[in-house]
Amino acid sequence: MSARKQTARSKSKPLRYLVVVERTRAGFSARAPDLPKVVARGKTRDAVLRAMAEGIAQHLETLRGKQRPLPKPTADALYLEVVTG
Repeated sequence: MSARKQTARSKSKPLRYLVVVERTRAGFSARAPDLPKVVARGKTRDAVLRAMAEGIAQHLETLRGKQRPLPKPTADALYLEVVTG
C-alpha cells in the first residue's frame, strides 16, 4: 500500500454501525442493519459484541480489497415507551 493511501485511510473518521443484540435460548445474537451480511452468536453479551466487531472489521476490509464503497451508517434506534390499558 502506498504512503498516500495509508495517510488518507488513517485520517478518515471511524465508522459507527448500529448493532442490535438479542437474547436467545443459547445466549445472544447480534446483527448490524446497515451490514446485513454481518451476524454473530455468542454465549455472553461480551462474546457476541467481540464477534460482531471482528465480523464488521473483516467485512469492511473485504469491501476495501474489492475496491467497493463502504456502506454508510444510516440505522438508528431508540426505545419507545408504550402505555397499555
